[in-house]
Order: sequence, then C-alpha cells, then structure tokens
Amino acid sequence: MSDVVDRIAYVGHATVMIELDGVRLLTDPVLGRWIGPLRRRGAPPAGEVTERLDAVLISHLHRDHLDARSLRRIPADVPLIVPAGTRAFFERRRFRRVIELGPGQTHPLGPLTVTATDADHEIGRRGVDAEPVGFLVEGSRRVYFAGDTDLFDGMAELGRDLDLALLPVWGWGPTLGPGHLDPARAARAAALLSPRIVVPIHWGTFYPVGLARVRPRPLAEPARTFAGRLEALAPQVDARVLAPGEELILEGI
Repeated sequence: MSDVVDRIAYVGHATVMIELDGVRLLTDPVLGRWIGPLRRRGAPPAGEVTERLDAVLISHLHRDHLDARSLRRIPADVPLIVPAGTRAFFERRRFRRVIELGPGQTHPLGPLTVTATDADHEIGRRGVDAEPVGFLVEGSRRVYFAGDTDLFDGMAELGRDLDLALLPVWGWGPTLGPGHLDPARAARAAALLSPRIVVPIHWGTFYPVGLARVRPRPLAEPARTFAGRLEALAPQVDARVLAPGEELILEGI
C-alpha cells in the first residue's frame, strides 16, 4: 500500500499547500508576520512549509499574493509556475526555472498537469503588465485554486468532475474592492463549479494594524457566512472551513 497521502493545508490568506499524488505544491507564498501595513493574525507558518517543494504556483503579483521576503525563503531551483509576461520579474530574483502560463496553457509536473485558468482581477505591479490567472491541478484528483478573482464567463466549465475548489471569500480589510469574491458571490461560484468539497481561502489572516482590535468581524465572519450561503444555494457541495494552519486529508474524496 502506498504511504502517499493527498492533503491540503490552509497556510493563510491565499497560501495553500497542496500535496497530490506525491507532488508538493505551494500557492501564492506570503509567509511572514507583516505585509506592509497588514499584520498576520496568529503565528506565521513554520519553516518546513518551503521544504521539499516540487513547484510554486503564483496567480498574480499583488503584494498580498507575492511577498518579496517570503519569496527569498524558496530555494532558487524550485520551479515557479507564473502568469505569462512575468518571467523576467522572477529571473531577476534569482529563480532559474520559471514557467509562464496564460489561460488555457498547461505544464506537466510529474504525474500532474497544471493548467492556468481565467481570473477576473486587476492587473499590474511595479510596471509588470501581466494577466492574473487561477490554476487547475489534475492528477488522480482535480483541484482548482482560484487565486484572486470575481465571477467570470466560463467558470462553470472548470467544474467537470472537480474534487476540490479553493475559493477566495474576502480579503484583508473591512471592505472589499472589485475583482474579488465576497461570501455571497463565492457561494455562487461554488454552485457553478459544483466540486465535491470547497475550502474558503483569502480570509482570516491579515488585517490593517489597529483595526483588528476594534473591528474584528472581517477576520472571523467571511468563511462562516460563505458556508451558510452555500448550504442554502448548493447543498450538494461540502464546505470545509479551515482556520489558517489547519489541514484537510483528501482520502475518500
């Protein structure tokens, strides 16, 4: 019997460890206590989160999805799968194996195939003009990581026999700008995708300094609100709310 166990761990915000068919992937690495004026709620992840990585998936270059200090913790020989047009950005930061993917393009990764998907989110960082993407990871299971997105045409087409969707349900402050999913719209996205399981991400991790003490609800409420909305809208989808640092074993899914 194989001792390989498929699992995901919600590291926090949009950072998720995906272990599938013996391949270890990390999404949108933001690993420290701070991002500019934002402070992490709780302890940062342990150092082993960047060990034994087979690849890192980066959806876009906004700082709450790509932190320079966190990037330096990743070994330079780990492959980065990134949006089209960003190769030079990462090569200037010492990475030697940078794979660009635009929506619909694929890359083999051992027993897995990684496909970039559309995302409805604003573009650009520090003069880099790149279209944000999500990722579909396919092996013995199909896992969709949405990155940062709003609802978009064609989202339902990603849901064919989808085992797990990692969907953003909020952000890092008391309000949410365009190009994001709030709990109600995330529930609509989950209903369109109709995966066996959905795990809400992009919530409960970072908040502007000072506001967390006086306005804590945006940290705690979005995932629970999403789960309630989803139960009413698409009861066939199993919502699993993981706090930052918790994991889900995918056996039996």
